[in-house]
Amino acid sequence: MTAEIQDTTGTQGMTTDKSAAVIRKEPVKLRHEIKYSINAFDDVILAERLKKIFHHDRHADSHGSYRVSSLYFDTPYDKALCEKLAGVRNREKFRIRYYNEDLSYIKLEKKYKKGNLCAKRSMSLTCDQVRSILRGEIDFLLEREEALACEFYSKIRGQLLSPKAMVSYEREAFLYEPGNVRITIDRNLSSELMTRGFPAERGRMADVSGGLRVLEIKFDEFLPDIVRMAVQVPSRRNVAFSKYAECRRFD
Repeated sequence: MTAEIQDTTGTQGMTTDKSAAVIRKEPVKLRHEIKYSINAFDDVILAERLKKIFHHDRHADSHGSYRVSSLYFDTPYDKALCEKLAGVRNREKFRIRYYNEDLSYIKLEKKYKKGNLCAKRSMSLTCDQVRSILRGEIDFLLEREEALACEFYSKIRGQLLSPKAMVSYEREAFLYEPGNVRITIDRNLSSELMTRGFPAERGRMADVSGGLRVLEIKFDEFLPDIVRMAVQVPSRRNVAFSKYAECRRFD
């Protein structure tokens, strides 16, 4: 599903001609997103079933999983968190993400939510650039060609976006090309309130999972029957689960 999402770059707090007001309407690929909260027993059954049917993500290690770490940004009044908890249908959030311990591949991401549909924009960052952002040295963003860089700059200045929490978990991902389906099981959710720099050390991360896992299915226009049958978990209902919101419970 492709839709026109109005991507507005705010100008509050901006002082250069290059950062003048810009409103962009760009086609964004919206995907369906379904989440289930599952327990350890569900996890074992599902993982064994999915391995027999689908391929693992190419980034997976020999055990089929990899670690995802995301640094989430929010306003002083926790706009992203409050909108999530209030069930606002159209919302956005910004994060900086890397995988395993590989700091050579870091992404700034903006995730959109429109009801049960989602989309994402991203751009690359270096570790030094991330540390510059955390020090408040963000003028380099205006030199980037990506619209996301200018928007992130404007919202740091105008909405006072700042890092709020580092969220980390183990992910096992499966792919199915028809329908562009991605199935993930996320385990061992841990978090650190963002007060000690980048990247966070595992020894400072606190487990916040409570033993629960998250099953997530993303797809384009349709969900193939083989996937629908493979991800069936008795007595589990679709939930609006946010790892960021879950970790912020422990502020």
